[in-house]
Amino acid sequence: MATVLLCHSVYGLRDLEREAAARLRAAGHRVATPDLYEGRTAETVEAGFALRDATGWDVMVARAAEAAEALPAETVLAGFSMGAAVAAALWPERPATAGLLLLHGLVALPDNARPGLPVQLHLAEPDPWEDEVFVAEWTADTRGAGLALETFRYPGVGHLFADRTLPDYGEAAAEAMWDRVLDFLDGL
Repeated sequence: MATVLLCHSVYGLRDLEREAAARLRAAGHRVATPDLYEGRTAETVEAGFALRDATGWDVMVARAAEAAEALPAETVLAGFSMGAAVAAALWPERPATAGLLLLHGLVALPDNARPGLPVQLHLAEPDPWEDEVFVAEWTADTRGAGLALETFRYPGVGHLFADRTLPDYGEAAAEAMWDRVLDFLDGL
């Protein structure tokens, strides 16, 4: 059983994250889903960016860090799109993390990234929010740092393809992603 800190996308804490947490809990994992916007959600990506900007990066990271305080040092850091970056912002202060799950987004690698750390990346192919040259460079840098990277690309879907409420949604891609995520967590 893994413990997972799962951070929400720019849209806020919505059904996507609640259903994801329920799916992971049903598989025996412990999941925390911090509400970085304190109950506010967005209907559009533009409104989500407005909420993100109004809340502020430091506040969002502080809220995620507060939620992580009660969790084991080995907690898996995970997030959807923007939430992947929030979760990864905790990574330098949580070097014992058991793994990193990047759902629909890339993150900066900290200087203290532990060689061998399991990292799983799930991205649309192509992803309108991730430059393909950057994806290739990031993949090379991650492997060069000695991280155990698994990358999965999903053609024919939008950026946040696991969210059934968005036009991005791809049912087959989402189910394949969740199967891979569960295998990842079970292997830790």
